[in-house]
Amino acid sequence: QVQLVESGGGTVQNGTTLRLSCTASGQTPTYYAMGWFRQAPGKEREFLGTINWSRTSTYLPQSVRGRFAISRDDTKNTVYLQMSNLNSKDTAVYYCAATGLAQPDTIVVVGSGYPYWGQGTQVTVSS
Repeated sequence: QVQLVESGGGTVQNGTTLRLSCTASGQTPTYYAMGWFRQAPGKEREFLGTINWSRTSTYLPQSVRGRFAISRDDTKNTVYLQMSNLNSKDTAVYYCAATGLAQPDTIVVVGSGYPYWGQGTQVTVSS
């Protein structure tokens, strides 16, 4: 089993920058991709981006590209989501997810491809 713990959420002001962290522990696969998702009240889960094991590729959807960035530090088993210019529409619970890979360069862009999920961290953006 893989355990994922997110941190870094909180209440921030419009226009600020926030970095979320997600640390993996337990029986992590040799290679694993990590992704970020969020879910606002009354809305479906939204994919925010992913990074592969080798850190050669990241993918973020157009909706957040340019404002959000993903990185990872494998010495710490941690993936980061850097979010800038936050606004009220970014208010949501943010989740990280992980999935084992057969190849280190693979990215996974759908939520159904991730078997491991964190508990989530709340981000509230206030004006």
